[in-house]
Amino acid sequence: MKVIAINISEKKGVPKTTIQEGMFKVDHGLEGDAHAGNWHRQVSLLGVESIDKMKALGIKGLCTGKFAENLTTEGIELYTLPVGTKMKIGDTIQEVTQIGKECHTKCAIYHQVGNCVMPTEGIFTKVLKDGVVKVGDEIEIID
Repeated sequence: MKVIAINISEKKGVPKTTIQEGMFKVDHGLEGDAHAGNWHRQVSLLGVESIDKMKALGIKGLCTGKFAENLTTEGIELYTLPVGTKMKIGDTIQEVTQIGKECHTKCAIYHQVGNCVMPTEGIFTKVLKDGVVKVGDEIEIID
C-alpha cells in the first residue's frame, strides 16, 4: 500500500497538478491546496484501482489528479476502510472522516460516461500529525 501521486490545485473545480512531495498540516490538510481548511474533508484520496475502472469504461486521458484527489494510492481499497480508521502516510497520521461524497455538479467525466468513481470510492481524511508525504511513501493502517 503506497502513495503513487500527490496532487494540488490553487483553485477549486480544476484538475490538480502532480507534485513530488507535499506538507500536510494538522487542522488544515495539504499546504497550498484549494480544498484544505479546518473541516472534516482536509485531504481526499482515491485509489489507482478506481481510476482504472473508469479507464475500462473507455475514458481516455485519465491520470492522477483528474478526480481532484490529493493522494492517489495503490494496493488498498480505500472505500472499505471504516470512518475513524487511522493511517500513517509518510510522516503524517491521518484519520478517515468520510467515505465518498455527494456530487452536486456533475464533472466532465460524469457527463462523458454517465458515471464517476470519486463519489463512491474516494475517501476523505483529517490530518492528526503534521508531516511530509512523498511519492512512493508507504501507507500503514494504525487502527
